[in-house]
Amino acid sequence: MSHARFANPLWHLVDARGQVVGRLATQITTILRGKHKPNFSPNYDCGDYVVVINAQDVKFTGNKTNDKKYTWHTGWVGGIKQMTVKGQLDKKPEEVLRKAVLGMMAKNRLQKAYSQKLRIFPGNLHSHTDMLPEGTPPINQ
Repeated sequence: MSHARFANPLWHLVDARGQVVGRLATQITTILRGKHKPNFSPNYDCGDYVVVINAQDVKFTGNKTNDKKYTWHTGWVGGIKQMTVKGQLDKKPEEVLRKAVLGMMAKNRLQKAYSQKLRIFPGNLHSHTDMLPEGTPPINQ
């Protein structure tokens, strides 16, 4: 859904190195929804794009890297699976931050549009340098 006053979304670069996952996810969710803008409307997609780099270097407080578990079901009988945060960071580190951000969003029709504006990269390199404004430093919250 496009509205004239919500045109031209901006692109933001976020450096996740050394950031706590939960706090970083709330700040990313705010940008994706557009709550930082004066023309925010909860029933329109007025948010901006977010490019996150260094997702493999995020931190967890306490002992969550070993205690927190991601659980899913394969659909087969007895197909419940679990993986710790440490295992997920080794296998696919960008999914840790993606799950945290999507878990903080409302479960409605706009969630898919918001999730498509989130680009997460495990390292320093990303493919969206042409979309970011010239000389934009990464946002380190």
